[in-house]
Amino acid sequence: MPQLDFDNPLLIAQVVWLLIIFGLLYYVLSTYALPRVESVLEERRARIAADLGAAQAAKAEADAAMAAHREATAKARAEAQSAIASAMQQAQAEAAARSEELNRRLAQQIQEAEQRIAAARDAAMGALRQVSTETAESLVAKLAGRADRTPVTAAVDRALAARGQA
Repeated sequence: MPQLDFDNPLLIAQVVWLLIIFGLLYYVLSTYALPRVESVLEERRARIAADLGAAQAAKAEADAAMAAHREATAKARAEAQSAIASAMQQAQAEAAARSEELNRRLAQQIQEAEQRIAAARDAAMGALRQVSTETAESLVAKLAGRADRTPVTAAVDRALAARGQA
């Protein structure tokens, strides 16, 4: 390397100037430039730390808001379930009352229908007795020439009693 030619008398002068320039450059950088860079770096570090603190505070606030939202949602859901249950109970009570009223009316209608059926059956049985008696009397009159109403009526009554329709 030609720069390190130790036989050259200028080599010592170049090394001295190198040390002087390096010392001067080191002094200028350490006195003026590096403190400014350090202050910028420190300011940046402080700003980042402040931003991180603000972000953590915002996260804590958001977490608190989310917890409050969840609590409000759970409370609203519980109130809605309670209202639904109350409405269901009320509807069931109304349905039971209506059903009971309907059953009462139906039972009354059934009883009235049974009474009408019994009255119609009694009327039909009376008409059957009369028709049977008249038919038997007419047959006996055609066969025997004359018919007595009392024995014919007694025979019809016995026949109906035997059938269980008396």
